[in-house]
Amino acid sequence: MMSVAYDFAHSPATEFMARPQHLLIDGRRVPASSGRTFKSLNPATGQVIATVAEGGEADVEHAVAAARRAFEGPWRTMRASERGQILLRWADLLKQHAEEIIELESIDAGKPISATLRQDFPAAVDTLIYYAGWADKISGDVVPVRDDALTYTVREPVGVVAAIVPWNFPLMIGMWKLAPALACGCTIVMKPAELTSLSALRIAELALQAGLPAGVFNVVTGPGRVVGDALVNHPDVDKVTFTGSPGVGRGIMKGAAGNFKRVSLELGGKSANVIFDDADLEAASKAAASGIFFNAGQVCSAGSRVLVQEKAYDEVVERLAARAKSLKMGDTLDRKTALGPVISEKQMKSILDYVDIGRQEGASLVTGGTRVGERGYFISPAVFANVEHEMRISQEEIFGPVVSVIKFRDEADALRIANGTAYSLAAGVWSRDIGKLQRFAKRARAGTVWMNTYGYTDVRLPWGGERDSGLGREHGTAVLDNFTEPKAVWMNLAV
Repeated sequence: MMSVAYDFAHSPATEFMARPQHLLIDGRRVPASSGRTFKSLNPATGQVIATVAEGGEADVEHAVAAARRAFEGPWRTMRASERGQILLRWADLLKQHAEEIIELESIDAGKPISATLRQDFPAAVDTLIYYAGWADKISGDVVPVRDDALTYTVREPVGVVAAIVPWNFPLMIGMWKLAPALACGCTIVMKPAELTSLSALRIAELALQAGLPAGVFNVVTGPGRVVGDALVNHPDVDKVTFTGSPGVGRGIMKGAAGNFKRVSLELGGKSANVIFDDADLEAASKAAASGIFFNAGQVCSAGSRVLVQEKAYDEVVERLAARAKSLKMGDTLDRKTALGPVISEKQMKSILDYVDIGRQEGASLVTGGTRVGERGYFISPAVFANVEHEMRISQEEIFGPVVSVIKFRDEADALRIANGTAYSLAAGVWSRDIGKLQRFAKRARAGTVWMNTYGYTDVRLPWGGERDSGLGREHGTAVLDNFTEPKAVWMNLAV
């Protein structure tokens, strides 16, 4: 683990935030065409930390044009191995600026710095290095169709990509989209979430320093209803990759129909973490608490439904409540802080409304579920017992530190409840019976199933879901299909 020493008064992150945060288009930092700006807040304090350019349709037009020029020019014609070398230099620069980027991400997104240091930043760098290695290995096949022809396939970059990134993991998920798209030879216009724009702007500057040609990676900040919609509807954008809510995902699919853009969507989740009574209850409860309270529950694969077999139910509820009460909340730049704020006042109010809904539905609030302090947007982690599968807190994505503990009878009952939502992103299962584990994994409607663990991801494995959890896959070799188009070539040999 890297060692980080901070001087907050004069740190590079503080100095960066003090600068006007202009857009990055065609290799230059420029103000929004309208001159408008918006304020970025620290969720831990509610205080303004930066002034950010509010991009609009004209800025999207300029950014897409720049991306198109770069795609048709230096980036597409560059040797694939050289693209890979640029990405590796970029990864080296990220590591050189690790302290600044980690601090920036923690302040802007309200993340405990220990989590950013341990997960978000290393995962972003690992993703970049992994796909840098793929840049010169994306190949087609020779297909022996007939003796008088040479027939083969090639994979070509899809073109200009609009990457729309969420606020819960801006750096990490941003790199999930950037790295494979660039390795495949695409160019990008990124729209970071309005609430968390800073890390995207900083790493884009470092990409230019690494040698990325102007126009290959552009960043347009601003509201989704303006910048996002303009990108989705732009006729010269070839592909949209989005992570966010199912409602916005549906709107993107409608907008993309204008020129039949390629679309991949990583959407919501209401993941079931199933604990059978023969499981290691201490290990299962510990992982279940981490699976819902990590990042204040603002995780698409959060195990927000903990399903427990009848005999073990009371013990697991008690263990979850004890862990919820033990989590240290507070200053996100304190390495001992385990639970940070939720992202905004709006999100905090939405979560607290769900706590009220759970009570009204008849669930038992065992602990938590209240605002903590008057500064920032902190919520004490909530554990609901006696939750019925049909309740709204069991069916709807709360996206906060709220867990519903649901009782089940047997394997069939557990599977019915686990699969009984509109989501299918992930699931977990705990048992000492390997047959039981395998039966559940086979029948669970989930893109990822964890057995006797919960929450791990790796860029080398596909990631995604179906139904309200989206379509397409990120990570691994599967994501290469998102950013390339196969072309068949038929050469007549009988001439």
